[in-house]
Amino acid sequence: MVAATQANQGRFLGIQLGDFGLFATLLLSFSLGFLAFFATCFVSILGILIYNSGGHSVNFADSYRYIALPVGLTVLAISLILLLGLWLRRKLSNN
Repeated sequence: MVAATQANQGRFLGIQLGDFGLFATLLLSFSLGFLAFFATCFVSILGILIYNSGGHSVNFADSYRYIALPVGLTVLAISLILLLGLWLRRKLSNN
């Protein structure tokens, strides 16, 4: 019986993702989106800094608008779909 319930749960790097509740699922999804946004923003600001040191003139706000925001929203959407899907599958299979 334990093996059957563990087979229905998703795993990522050995972590069972199907055991989280709704609040934890939403919290994880939004934190992944924020983490992707800030990490991408940091890397893109460094990239623009290096690019501007070569004599070009790119506004640093472009790193937020055109690079970090789309990446953060994409990661948020994908994590919401995957984690809420796992949560719904667990809830519907238990009932």
